[in-house]
Amino acid sequence: MTAESSGTPRWLARRRRRPDAPVDLYCFAHAGGSPGEYLRWSDDLPGLQLWGVHLPGRTSRSGEPPFTRMVSLVDALVTEIRFARPFVLFGHSLGALVAFEVARELRRRDREQPVRLVLSSCPPPPIARTGTPLHTLPDADLLAEIERRWGALPAPLRTDPVLLANTLACHRADLALLETYRHRAGEPLDIPITALAGTGERGAARARDWAAHTRRLVTVRLLPGGHFYFRERRDEALRVLRDAVIGGLASR
Repeated sequence: MTAESSGTPRWLARRRRRPDAPVDLYCFAHAGGSPGEYLRWSDDLPGLQLWGVHLPGRTSRSGEPPFTRMVSLVDALVTEIRFARPFVLFGHSLGALVAFEVARELRRRDREQPVRLVLSSCPPPPIARTGTPLHTLPDADLLAEIERRWGALPAPLRTDPVLLANTLACHRADLALLETYRHRAGEPLDIPITALAGTGERGAARARDWAAHTRRLVTVRLLPGGHFYFRERRDEALRVLRDAVIGGLASR
């Protein structure tokens, strides 16, 4: 994985260099995630320049303090990354909220807008909060809730105390981002949105509600599977993603 970017190198990573690609696809990870999972899509999306957004507190940036507040994270992203040629923002789960807020902040700063948002497995704001915030739980309880909601962590993480501690710290920070997030009302975006979700997800029915946040067309695609449907139906999911990106470019 080679870290390079149109902005500050540590914030972006890419696996393939495609200077002639007509569009850049920036991928924002789910809570606890890293850019590596998304960079592996590069070989299956040959016409695109794919970037993984690399946040502090994980992999090669594990020595940097992670962000725990959305406003601060979005400010850093928009300040550090220079979006050049036409681009699409993709985010999964927490990453979808980050991508959405990055688009809003770009508009506030009168910067170039993405040609499309692809928002995956995330209900639109406002998001109701009930119960004890996960990011405040002790490690053992946090681990149990993560695995109950999103599936078991890989065995190497569970059996290595250092890796497990780092993983939980990353999840805790990202969940703080999610659970302290408060939507600030504003004018709808002028960007088409593709909303993706797995058919087995609890919040899939809310995907169409992204229409409240844009004046442009909202396209909803539900794919077989759960929260990580793109792991279960990778080929199908990447075809849908590629069509959304190319469609965004065509709609300019």
